[in-house]
Amino acid sequence: MPQAFELAVQIRGKGYPILCLHGHPGSARSMAVLTDYLSQSFMTLAPDLRGYGNSQTRQEFEMLDHLTDLEALLDRHQIAECLVVGWSLGGIMAMELALKLTERIRGLVLIATAAQPRGNHPPISWQDNVYTGIAALLNQVRPGWRWNIERFGKRSLFRYLIQQHTETAYQYIAQAAVPAYLQTSGVADRALTRAIRQGYNRLPEIPQIQCPALVLIGSEDRHITAASSLETAQHLKFSEIRCYENTAHLFPWEVPDRVLQDIDRWIAQHVDLKAT
Repeated sequence: MPQAFELAVQIRGKGYPILCLHGHPGSARSMAVLTDYLSQSFMTLAPDLRGYGNSQTRQEFEMLDHLTDLEALLDRHQIAECLVVGWSLGGIMAMELALKLTERIRGLVLIATAAQPRGNHPPISWQDNVYTGIAALLNQVRPGWRWNIERFGKRSLFRYLIQQHTETAYQYIAQAAVPAYLQTSGVADRALTRAIRQGYNRLPEIPQIQCPALVLIGSEDRHITAASSLETAQHLKFSEIRCYENTAHLFPWEVPDRVLQDIDRWIAQHVDLKAT
């Protein structure tokens, strides 16, 4: 069995545990839009996955090593069962955990993710990179500055990550996206690249998942298309779908109130938390 890496983790609140898994690039900070709210009623555990955030390593690893790390994290904190909220790559890890730890995972909230992820991102030009660099730098200095959004943000690669160029979305980009990008290691990049090249596809296996799932989709997602997320939902036995119009891959930062309301309602209706 592979040796587990001890993950840095942010634990907040009390009550039924919810494991919150970030995407690539990402970190626990990326999940604050969810944990700030969920930790008011639940105990949230938001780890930095191996090679991300404060869980840095120089040793090469494979994507499935994340599962070893996450199982060890649950063991270390004596979590017998939990819900899992996963965003993008984190959603893939959530489904993998549900397949591996059948008795411990009681429900899944899958955000902008797919069991066979497909994208339709257009080619990136040098102008895209220039505008993105300028927009990101100015946004760090003055988060949500409307002039920067109109002049550079809407012409940058941010236009493929969000559709609603609000001040709130850009504040989240400044607080979480840019720091997470800078803290994503080369070994994490290479692990993901290898998995993609191998043609990741778990559609045949995910019908085995027995717990309920809420699948949240951005209608204009270019990184993991809405069609691939919908395909995943259709392969899950007990899934509910919510698609947010005029949003993209970072839709929890575009329409946070709607996302949190849907998660809250789904937990109340579909997950029995009395078993703990």
